[in-house]
Amino acid sequence: MINKTDQNMGQAILEAAERLFLEKGYAATSTTQIAKVVGCNQALVHYYFRTKDNLFNTIFESKFRLFFQNIFDTTQLTGMSFQQKIQHIVEAHFDLLLKNPQLPMLILNELSRRPEQLNTLREKLHALPEQLFAIMNQELETEIAAGRIKKLSYTDIVITIVSLNVSVFTMLPIASELIKLSDEQKNLLLAHRRAENVNIVLSYIRP
Repeated sequence: MINKTDQNMGQAILEAAERLFLEKGYAATSTTQIAKVVGCNQALVHYYFRTKDNLFNTIFESKFRLFFQNIFDTTQLTGMSFQQKIQHIVEAHFDLLLKNPQLPMLILNELSRRPEQLNTLREKLHALPEQLFAIMNQELETEIAAGRIKKLSYTDIVITIVSLNVSVFTMLPIASELIKLSDEQKNLLLAHRRAENVNIVLSYIRP
């Protein structure tokens, strides 16, 4: 049960819902289950968020906003070279998945369930994704012209980063079960894959 001493009820409901949505997915999570985790009645969940859809959308949108602002926003990384920024993106994205390993499946399942959600997210996030991609694309073109990066698109780089990082968290539960990894072995493997993914991406973009 979540301790609500230092937080309001709405935040407690959000935290419980996020945990259940990530663990079980949208369809297998009910407002009754959320209320039970929080230690309140179901009516209170509906009072704060009206419907399960509203509650899920609040969480889903916040995860997407976190993804774009904290992972692909390089505007604060002044003084870094392009390759250093790419390293930061790989590591920050990996760390986000480390804290939220169920996030990729949640996103894939939700977009399969409601593909129109992408348009809704685009409207709510305004032009943020396009702005961030435009900044990095401009830097990429400068690097290509200077011969420091091979000719490719920023979309190629992003797809490579996401594919490498997501595959680690998709395969780890399977590998862990098959070869019975201890917690210490898992941590060592994750640290190795984080560093290795940086090396792979940097090697991929160099001429």
